[in-house]
Amino acid sequence: MKEIKYFLNQISFSISAIKKKKIQELITELEKVQKNKGRLVILGVGGSAGNASHAVNDFRKICHIDAYTPVDNVSELTARTNDEGWDSIFDSWLKIFRLTSKDKILIFSVGGGNLEKNVSTNLIKAIKYAKKCKSKVLSIVGREDGYAFKNSDVSVLIPVNDKAKVTPVSEAFQSIIWHLLVSHSRLQKNKTKW
Repeated sequence: MKEIKYFLNQISFSISAIKKKKIQELITELEKVQKNKGRLVILGVGGSAGNASHAVNDFRKICHIDAYTPVDNVSELTARTNDEGWDSIFDSWLKIFRLTSKDKILIFSVGGGNLEKNVSTNLIKAIKYAKKCKSKVLSIVGREDGYAFKNSDVSVLIPVNDKAKVTPVSEAFQSIIWHLLVSHSRLQKNKTKW
């Protein structure tokens, strides 16, 4: 019981400490995607990739936002990894996608990428490519020292009290925030069945 209470207290801390204004900024950017008939590309690796796949469905179905994630095509993802290397899977996909300034990318990540530690360099390359295309970068991350937090146009930081819990709390909050977004009255276009 002690461990359960401790984990739920970590969640409570994150809820109270998160900057709500940053979530509001995400809503504004996503409204622009809707209005300008742009596209939303959601990127993540590991558990964040699973969240990206689920979020694409919700943005498309509930918000009528033309959303995509390269992680939904396992054949292309693994072919690119095999032939070109893991670090270029997203930027090479974005090139074929023909990313434009009307489009936005949304990063789901715990750490947000780190060149020095050679972690999530595929996200870093995607962010750099998006900037070259003048496409805005949005992110939901668990660390402020990562590349995504420092280089996104709008970044929501998930405050975590116990750094040993940064992964489960960050990945859980990716889901909480995207569900907040798709059910927000400024973005939701289609009623959910339940």
